[in-house]
Amino acid sequence: MKKWLQNPKTRAEIRDTVESLFVALVLALVIRTFVVQAFKIPTGSMIPTLQIGDRIMVNKFIYWFRDPAPGDVVVFKFPEDPKMAFIKRCIAGENSEVEIRNGKIILNGAPLDEPRLSGWYYYNVNESLFGAVGAMVSVPPHALYVLGDNSRNSKDSRYWGFVPRHYVLGKAFLIYWPLHRIRLMQ
Repeated sequence: MKKWLQNPKTRAEIRDTVESLFVALVLALVIRTFVVQAFKIPTGSMIPTLQIGDRIMVNKFIYWFRDPAPGDVVVFKFPEDPKMAFIKRCIAGENSEVEIRNGKIILNGAPLDEPRLSGWYYYNVNESLFGAVGAMVSVPPHALYVLGDNSRNSKDSRYWGFVPRHYVLGKAFLIYWPLHRIRLMQ
């Protein structure tokens, strides 16, 4: 054995360093699993809210206390491939009726009055059960209806239906990269 390892002070320092690294690793895993997680935006489906390459932070515990609300930007497991994470805007929760009419969201028979959605134009998808012109979509229990802000270029609930509530990973709350786009999300 090397002489420097025979020194009790050196062994104690190594043990302290290993213990500190272990605690840091455990804390990082707990924080990433239950508190906050970083994601990178790979597509333009949420333009202009999120740009391709934006890096965001997602609050993973907020929905332990409340359900996603219309207007929240949520990260979730993609229903057609749960290994993939998607990001879209929550439009409606369970037991809601949704219709896209003249570019606007009609929620439970009335135009959705949500400031975070003002200015967006949502397109109908005629070959779809979930977003065709005149189609009233009923959101089943324990599910969400989500849309991308860049409606023309977003594959979302209009195409593949609903997001099971237990697939929701969290709420996007911060763009932290690139530096010129740092801001809290609404």
